[in-house]
Amino acid sequence: MMARGGFGLPKPRPGTDTCNTGVVANMVDDLPAEELAFNFIAGRLCLDLAATVGERWRRCFERLRSPDDLGRWLVRARLVETAPTVDHDDLEAARELRGSIYRAARLAGGSPPDPFDVAEINRRAARPPFAPRLDETGRRVSWASHEPVTAALSTVARDAVDLLSGPLADRVRECAAPDCALLFVDASRPGRRRWCSMDGCGNRAKTVAYRRRRAR
Repeated sequence: MMARGGFGLPKPRPGTDTCNTGVVANMVDDLPAEELAFNFIAGRLCLDLAATVGERWRRCFERLRSPDDLGRWLVRARLVETAPTVDHDDLEAARELRGSIYRAARLAGGSPPDPFDVAEINRRAARPPFAPRLDETGRRVSWASHEPVTAALSTVARDAVDLLSGPLADRVRECAAPDCALLFVDASRPGRRRWCSMDGCGNRAKTVAYRRRRAR
């Protein structure tokens, strides 16, 4: 994927999730609820986790602000049915994995990712994922783990491995909206999709372009 800007930015410290301005995601106060809402429009689970940092090119704000937020994201991502117990170590692990996924995905189909990011993704992917379990009737299957957060992050990391090594790697795009920077998989036939969502960023861009034409 062709990176937008960002040349000459400071290299992130291993283990941190930095924004495209080279700073760690900010705990911005007084954000409206819709800004902190989780997005699931990227087309891949691993990129949905990357989207829990908002506006990486501008305000760069954190959506996983507490362990409870990570628990809610796991439910919304349909990795678990009910929020598990999440501690601060789990939250930091999720943020570290998120940073590695984001940085590697921005380079997908192009330059090799940083060895640290590859190692982090592989390390998480190697952890035991959820295991299938039959119910008492022997007809229904559920997925369970004694360490649900670890299993969930393993699932996300395995999705990243599959995406980055597969045929869709060169279909990873960065939204063209200046206030977005969300990564998504372009599943369109021509492969020229520019916006993460036509209902959101795409529609706003078209509205701005229309108003500029009218103002001439």
